[in-house]
Amino acid sequence: MSDPNATYNPLDYDNLTLNLVRELLTRGPYPVPPGKAFAGAGVYALFYNGDFEPYARLRSPAADVPIYVGKAIPAGGRKGQASGANAAGQSLFGRLIEHARSIDAATNLNLADFACRYLVVTPLWISMAERFLIENFQPIWNVYIEGFGIHDPGSGRHQGENSWWDSLHPGRPFAARLRQTRSQSDARKRLAEWYERQAKDPEAARRQAEEAAAEEPEEA
Repeated sequence: MSDPNATYNPLDYDNLTLNLVRELLTRGPYPVPPGKAFAGAGVYALFYNGDFEPYARLRSPAADVPIYVGKAIPAGGRKGQASGANAAGQSLFGRLIEHARSIDAATNLNLADFACRYLVVTPLWISMAERFLIENFQPIWNVYIEGFGIHDPGSGRHQGENSWWDSLHPGRPFAARLRQTRSQSDARKRLAEWYERQAKDPEAARRQAEEAAAEEPEEA
């Protein structure tokens, strides 16, 4: 619990980031992808409300507990080459379209069971907001069933292992060309392990989320 006597600084990093997250959660929810294209970069969250049995406790009818969060930065933004709305193009909308295709390709997921919230943000705040979202919500697709946001590595580069996400949700064509070192049964066991960790050792789960948030994003 926070100290009621602590001095409140509205420009403090945590407070600024928290305000961004609160604003995000007032937007939508919308289908995945939203029905109308829009310009800009920013952050987003995906929510699940379907009947995939392993995700029973992750269902979020009110779209307030995300299964995945991410960001879309302007082209060249990682190298400081882009600034302003024009540079962003439709990077955020495009990322949501990519995710819709991944979900739609999965043999055991239904795109209609997903919703999203998104927020077009000044590039300075995008990565900080994404990190706060991961640490605060511990979305399973970010923290423990990783791989949802990866891209097709391209022809001649299919030597890596299939991701935990693709193991649990087969169907993406490029994933079938990776080395199948993890089974769906393995992924289900890993998911159960995460649920147990959250219940029995929430501090360990928090650290896991912090580590995931600190790593180089898989889709940046």
